[in-house]
Amino acid sequence: MQRVAFKMKLNKGQKEAYVKRHNEIWPELKVLLKENGVSEYSIFFDEETSTLFAFQKVSGAGGSQDLANNPIVKKWWDFMADIMQVNDDNSPISIPLEEVFYMP
Repeated sequence: MQRVAFKMKLNKGQKEAYVKRHNEIWPELKVLLKENGVSEYSIFFDEETSTLFAFQKVSGAGGSQDLANNPIVKKWWDFMADIMQVNDDNSPISIPLEEVFYMP
């Protein structure tokens, strides 16, 4: 099991929309994530900087960041593109974070 962390950036004033959309996450997206080894997925929000901090527990070599070619993921990116910083393909600008401490 690996732990994966990354950060993304939410557009100012979009926290409520982001939370609402994730509270209503599509069932097919949840199934896809679980089928690809994501057993836990948390996203935290820093109000001061509008930074999203994401954490996943992943079995195998992949994770949500490796599903870029999946049509469900692309549709989700398009759905979220108006409220967060994204790349040209609407994928979230995502910066991997290095783990520097872990206490099991």
